[in-house]
Amino acid sequence: MEERTRQNLDLLVERYPVLGQCRDDIASAYNILEEAYAAGRKLLVAGNGGSAADSEHIVGELMKEFKLKRKIFSAQADRLMKIDADMGPVLANNLQGTLPAISLVGEPALSTAFMNDAVPELVFAQQVNGYGKPGDVFLGISTSGNSKNVLYAAVTAKSKGLKVIGLTGQKKNKLETFADVCIHVGETETYKIQELHLPVYHCLCMMLEDHFFGNQD
Repeated sequence: MEERTRQNLDLLVERYPVLGQCRDDIASAYNILEEAYAAGRKLLVAGNGGSAADSEHIVGELMKEFKLKRKIFSAQADRLMKIDADMGPVLANNLQGTLPAISLVGEPALSTAFMNDAVPELVFAQQVNGYGKPGDVFLGISTSGNSKNVLYAAVTAKSKGLKVIGLTGQKKNKLETFADVCIHVGETETYKIQELHLPVYHCLCMMLEDHFFGNQD
């Protein structure tokens, strides 16, 4: 982990001392994500309620600029301008580099159809089964760590060769048994857990952005 990337983690713990207890797990989750993105893989994210909103939030930070400018590669910019003289420059100058991520809570037609026609608790598992490829990462967000639809998705992810990261509360839970790493934030009440989840995933997104886009001019 580069020094600039590590500084994000140092700052997180400085601002939220309660997260010091899960610092190593946050670092391990980062390493899993860095390895996946370096290999051209993607992230799948899911959760319920407030954690569903967090899933969408994470994707928003990864799929576009967060804190840094993210230029597309010059080779792609050249190809865009060769394809069309008018639209090419607009695309080349305004498209942003991305870290591919999909929120599994954001497909209402698919999810409502599946929940109506099949087994509702398998709705995330079905999407992992379709989208997941070996080397991808599944991030399951659950304040309890025992949300059935997240657990079924985690098991499916393992069967497909994905790495699994859990983001939960302090208590021991079922999700950690399937996760390659589980980040337990040090709270037990739902809203307090959620208040700590946000700085954790913001930190992970900043660390990834620093690594993959921090050396651009």
